[in-house]
Amino acid sequence: MEQGPGERWLLGRWYGAKPILWLRPLEAVFRLLAGLRRWAYKVGLLKTVSPGVPVLVVGNITVGGSGKTPLVLLLAQMLKQRGIRVGIVSRGYGGKGDVRLVKPDSLAADVGDEPLLLARRSDVPVCVGRDRVAAARKMVAMGVQCIISDDGLQHYRLARQAQIAVLDARRGVGNGACLPAGPLREPVQRLAQMDLVVANGGGIENMPDAAVMSLEPGGVLPLNANVPPRTLQSFAGETVHALAGIGNPERFFDSLRRQGIGVLPRPMRDHAMIKASDLVFPDQHEILMTEKDAVKCSEYPGTNTWYVPVTARFSDPDQARLNKLLDKLLTHLPGSD
Repeated sequence: MEQGPGERWLLGRWYGAKPILWLRPLEAVFRLLAGLRRWAYKVGLLKTVSPGVPVLVVGNITVGGSGKTPLVLLLAQMLKQRGIRVGIVSRGYGGKGDVRLVKPDSLAADVGDEPLLLARRSDVPVCVGRDRVAAARKMVAMGVQCIISDDGLQHYRLARQAQIAVLDARRGVGNGACLPAGPLREPVQRLAQMDLVVANGGGIENMPDAAVMSLEPGGVLPLNANVPPRTLQSFAGETVHALAGIGNPERFFDSLRRQGIGVLPRPMRDHAMIKASDLVFPDQHEILMTEKDAVKCSEYPGTNTWYVPVTARFSDPDQARLNKLLDKLLTHLPGSD
């Protein structure tokens, strides 16, 4: 489903200069309830539960995507390179909700688009479910030594040893207000409790300590397995239909424009399921989409439809900070001194 004018207006206000004033009273209620919930966990009225292995949460404090999935893939690979059996848990946006393992041939409608992407790219076990504690315990029963929670900064019931918040560098924290007056799930002060804040796409004003992440596009892959892949540069000078159902579709469109590609944008709602009619256009231009959208299009192998995988990259100093964070995380392995 495409973004409607009301949604575009709301996003414009959320990421504009000023909060929506008439929603400020509702924001005050939201802040109060969220604060009471955090307090209840802090004093023990609500209990956190440890699955018995170290947990690293990668999430965000804003509504909508920020680029955390490529970071989860990178962290899983870094842990694998250390010989650690790592597993990933996720709520599974749009999925069925019950705890289940995600397989490469699972359906996005059953498990969610991001978990399916993670299962196909990471080569580690992925488990989804609204109950992240149950999902984590299932991972531990399979022999997993360390868990990455994809999203879940606000899921306090799952105990964690490290937390990373990812922000879209262009959007930052928006107007600084909490829902529904702004895009924040928690007050911006929550970032001070993170082990690391990652800015996707560049630095963020007033956040000099944020690690900067870039998303490097790889080869452009076809939905039709009988068609050979192409390089992104080979599309330079062409005009394409660009489809993106991510938190900030403009991030994808701009990445294509920087390659000299003419873009006819089709922004979709974040996590929107893709219908065959979404890939029908009155011309023969090629269609480029994100990998997150492609996992929902396995049954639409159009010969002119492609997707662009991306890989998270950091400067050497920021990569060293990631390694240091993992070193600290792994001190919590069972049996570690």
